[in-house]
Amino acid sequence: MPWIAFIAHFLAAAIMTNGIPHFVSGVCGRPFRTPFARMSGGRTSSAELNVVWSWANFVVAFLLFANIGPLYIGTPIDTIFIALGMLVAGLLLARIFARDAV
Repeated sequence: MPWIAFIAHFLAAAIMTNGIPHFVSGVCGRPFRTPFARMSGGRTSSAELNVVWSWANFVVAFLLFANIGPLYIGTPIDTIFIALGMLVAGLLLARIFARDAV
């Protein structure tokens, strides 16, 4: 498999990981930060917008997983890139969202 597929799978996992907190907040009815919050003049976006934003993240992740190289969960190298994408995105998001909790 070409290296571009591994990079695409890394990015897809990171984008998918970003969608998870938006989806959870949205379906729980809680406002949460999105890139659109600044445009509306607030710090958070509505629960509905968070569900839409998470859906957009999941669609982009799916397209990256499905259309750029085959996805072979279970092969060591592909699994490593996906796991690293989730770990890096998770750690970065934890730092970003921890600032809001204070």
